[in-house]
Amino acid sequence: MASPLRKFLLKSNSGNVIVRRETKRAKSDSTTKMQIMIRSFESIDKNLHWQLPPGTRKIRLPSTRSLFTVLKSPHVHKKAREQFEMRINKEMLVMETKRHELRKKFFWLKRQRIFGAQFEILFSFKTRLDKEKLQKILLEPGLKDVCKNNKVEQRDVLMALNSLLHEGFYSEAVDSSMNSIEASLPGNNPGLFPLGLAQMILSVPMPILKARVGTDGSKALSTQLIEKFILNNPQRPAIEVQPNLSVEKYNFEKLRGTMTEKDLDELDRVTRELHLNPPKVLKAATNLSLKNIQRKHIEVPTEVGDINGIKVLQHELFTNDVLYADLAFDMTSLKPELFPLVPLFCQSLLEMGTKDLNFVQLSQLIKEKTGGISIHPYTSSKQGSKDPVSYIMVRCKAMSASTEELFNLITCVLREAEFTNQKRFKRFVLQSKAKLENQLRDGGHILAAARLNAKLNHAGWIAEQMSGISYLEFLKDIEAKIEDKWSEISMSLEEIRGVLLSKNSCLVNLTSDAQNLKNAEKFIRKFLDFLPTASLLTTSSPSNALHLSENEAFTIPTQVSYVGKAANIYDAGYQLRGSAYVIAKYISNTWLWDNIRVSGGAFGGFCDFDTRSGVLSFLSYRDPNLLKTLDVYDGTSDFLRQLEMDEDTLKKAIIGTIGDLDSYQLPDAKGYTSLLRYLSGASEEERQMRREEVLSTRSSDFKDFADAVDTIKDKGVIVAVASEDHVNDANKECSNLFQVKKAL
Repeated sequence: MASPLRKFLLKSNSGNVIVRRETKRAKSDSTTKMQIMIRSFESIDKNLHWQLPPGTRKIRLPSTRSLFTVLKSPHVHKKAREQFEMRINKEMLVMETKRHELRKKFFWLKRQRIFGAQFEILFSFKTRLDKEKLQKILLEPGLKDVCKNNKVEQRDVLMALNSLLHEGFYSEAVDSSMNSIEASLPGNNPGLFPLGLAQMILSVPMPILKARVGTDGSKALSTQLIEKFILNNPQRPAIEVQPNLSVEKYNFEKLRGTMTEKDLDELDRVTRELHLNPPKVLKAATNLSLKNIQRKHIEVPTEVGDINGIKVLQHELFTNDVLYADLAFDMTSLKPELFPLVPLFCQSLLEMGTKDLNFVQLSQLIKEKTGGISIHPYTSSKQGSKDPVSYIMVRCKAMSASTEELFNLITCVLREAEFTNQKRFKRFVLQSKAKLENQLRDGGHILAAARLNAKLNHAGWIAEQMSGISYLEFLKDIEAKIEDKWSEISMSLEEIRGVLLSKNSCLVNLTSDAQNLKNAEKFIRKFLDFLPTASLLTTSSPSNALHLSENEAFTIPTQVSYVGKAANIYDAGYQLRGSAYVIAKYISNTWLWDNIRVSGGAFGGFCDFDTRSGVLSFLSYRDPNLLKTLDVYDGTSDFLRQLEMDEDTLKKAIIGTIGDLDSYQLPDAKGYTSLLRYLSGASEEERQMRREEVLSTRSSDFKDFADAVDTIKDKGVIVAVASEDHVNDANKECSNLFQVKKAL
């Protein structure tokens, strides 16, 4: 059976070159040669398995071998050495092709993303048209404006437009674009779709456009407008704007010459005053008061129903005919040792391919029929309980007319995804490891916070197994086992699917208008029918898994530190009040900002309070200090006790907190947030009570909260991501404060 590359290279479409008057001659007399230089650390024939079409020449090039010798640390042995070898295999593919096919081939090569292989593509053209004749043709009406001062400009743009004119768009691209347009209408979540273009789409008669596309194909998408207003437009200008510095300097000197010394002194005084005392523009803005804030919390309409014994949450909201669907599969019955495999399992479902579709075809089909499908794990603490909430979320959206295709694709992805492509799975591992290593260097405070949560609550431990430093250690370990233990890894992925995909562990969340919700029920029933009644395994994971409560420092090659300190204030007896939201935000904006960022020189300092688990955390971002930052954390309780706050400052703190609680959300975000609240056990009555407590926060609450902050000072655990020198200096000064572990 021919490989995708063979099918791709053998595929030929008729097309024309950019010069319309010389079409036949240019097509018969011009040839294009494409040379693909491949460099790979591994054997090319062994790993790429390319089945090339007849006529393609393979030129084997000599491989290069580089040896490196470096000295070991003098503490081991002063003459000890390490030797490394780097071998690069090279090969060149040479093939004849047609010019109008180059764009397709180049796009396909970019999509391959073969790990460890570097591609260099060389194109050579031969034609009988000499230089003078070619320039004469290029200067004919419609193309003459691309030449200016004998320098051809915008040539590539015009070639691409001319190709669209004669060949049209790919049918897959047309279907995908039409689907993206409908799913990105104003009021929906457009993602990366331009908001201005989404507003303009309202004026497009979509039914008429669909009918034209169905009749004329891609030619209906304004290709004649491209020819009329761009290619054949004799008034198309080529403008280059450059500042005239001499004129600006002349005008400045002329103005200065009209001013006296007194005028200059007055101008200097006014300028300094503007820098020191900027205009109080806040007086022109509306001065909000607590009376202007709505006392009732924002409630999302939620109806809890039942389909085939499975709970279904429905949110009736206006979504411009888009259906947002979220499927949650409970992970609490999963073995603890399988948690680190869950992110790779989620990625494999969408990017490994199925029995009948490779991953490229599956990705294209998802784009054509839906607004997107994403799969990822979610973990949180449960309100009022130490039990974790852990689910795999399948989030997707589609136009109401494509609801059946949406759930058919979800069924295909969940049931028919194959975990057999060893090399692609290894690529997932390497990509995930590189991403975490970059995050450790550029955003170490995120991983430090995850490690702190893993020491203080059970849900944090599960999340850290799938996204933190423990996950990075797992990726390093599994990378070395893929070659020898692939069958075991593949079986573990199948085991995860067998545990998760069951009716007992499934929950459905739908967001759309009433008619779409009603129409979607029959497709939900059909989807749920394929789920088994019970999972294959019912092994309960331990709910008391935690990392040791010891201070840890993870060393990386860096000049800055990421320092975190946290404690569970619920364990110390603190009872949650809404004022804690206001206080935590105020600590970040004042005490930590002034002492960690302004005085300490860090890029940022944060106070985070997880009201579900009770973990109160202090974090710093790109911090030049380590022990000084910990001293600032320990001084937070004294800052709160000595705080004297006027009514205006307190009002601003409350309004800022309410702004976070009432942040704007699109319909899909409203439905998904409501689902997360349902899973975590947050009731509407409790949300209303917390809102009332936020609005009634007093200055005395800040002083009372200082006792809870003392828990961090006395019993807090520390996690730092820093350089080895900074950690060693801290351990010398504070008598082995950290357990040191090398991360990179």
